[in-house]
Amino acid sequence: MSSQWGEMPVIDAHCDTISVLAGQGRSLGQLSPAGQLDLPRLRAGGVNVQFFALFVNPKFKEELPYRILSQIDLFYRELELCREDLRLVRCNADLAAVLGAGQIGALLAVEGGEALGGELGVLRVLHRLGVRSIILAWNNHNKLGDGVLVAEPRGLSSFGLEVVREMNRLGMLVDVSHLAEPGFWDVHRHSRKPYIVSHANCKTLCRHPRNLDDGQIIALASRGGVIGLSFVPQFIHHADPGLERLLDHVDHIASLAGADCIGWGSDFDGMDDPAPGLESPACLPLLANGLKSRGYADKDIAKIMGGNWYRVLREVLG
Repeated sequence: MSSQWGEMPVIDAHCDTISVLAGQGRSLGQLSPAGQLDLPRLRAGGVNVQFFALFVNPKFKEELPYRILSQIDLFYRELELCREDLRLVRCNADLAAVLGAGQIGALLAVEGGEALGGELGVLRVLHRLGVRSIILAWNNHNKLGDGVLVAEPRGLSSFGLEVVREMNRLGMLVDVSHLAEPGFWDVHRHSRKPYIVSHANCKTLCRHPRNLDDGQIIALASRGGVIGLSFVPQFIHHADPGLERLLDHVDHIASLAGADCIGWGSDFDGMDDPAPGLESPACLPLLANGLKSRGYADKDIAKIMGGNWYRVLREVLG
């Protein structure tokens, strides 16, 4: 897992590839002109660990549990096809094995707590199936709490707080991406372990409801959490999204809270049109070079490229 910046892996904390593979008629192991992420493109970017989100639009709420299980089945079929190159990360031993063997680690995440159906037992079953991260809400209301598009959002429900406690116990990442601000602060108060924002940027630089304000970023950093900066153009800059403007978000967070809370959460295959220069994981070395050109020390580049995610994974997964 060594790089020119030291003994640190490269980690991307969010993509939606599993949810689009079947519809695009492609496989993780094959380089494809469709989509934005596959194993060859991860290799080209030097990625060691990729978070794979399982996402079902809430409009399919009656079918949601079955659709999530179908995506998990698809993931395991892809895992079998790519068994020489891809390994599921469930614990620190898996993480160490992936990095030692030069494989790409896959961490399963569920995007939207509505997948739990209001049952803690479903959370435990998902954990047994290999899921290690849950995004508590996806934009709208669910039984855990409110997303960022709710007009008058409230904090987490009693069930939402139970979910946070159980995720802490199980060794799962509590992800507050998409969660409305009252829920964010409830997680900040109640989570016993670092929580994360897998894919969002700075609201000060780009006023989008999915981005975080300065107070949230400082709070996240104070608890040892990490924000994965997203490559979605609308989260970067309204007029000029691209690599340099994304690096502006790095600079802003570093000025607020230092480099220890910054990582990447690309959201590949979760957007229609990537930002210029940020079209696939192959761009990641360009981001590292951009950080170098802006004067970041090698140790901080290593943290941003994946070391900060590695630290949180080591602390939470057990």
